[in-house]
Amino acid sequence: MRCFVYVLRSEGDAKPRTYVGWTLDLDKRVVLHNAGKAARSTRGRAWILLYAELYGTRHEAMSREWHLKRDRKFRDRLRKL
Repeated sequence: MRCFVYVLRSEGDAKPRTYVGWTLDLDKRVVLHNAGKAARSTRGRAWILLYAELYGTRHEAMSREWHLKRDRKFRDRLRKL
């Protein structure tokens, strides 16, 4: 099984936001975020993919997602790209 952990950045906001998630289909998930049919906190914004990692198991991906959500320094560096 291929699982992705990803970081998105909002487009068009004065202060861009980031979102961290995991999925089995990265392309489809980004489309869902931009269509307003994904996580509630991402609705109403345009999102671009900043970063993604590939993992072999769901457990590994979910663990990495947990760590990235708490790594504000990493997300702040990505946001400035």
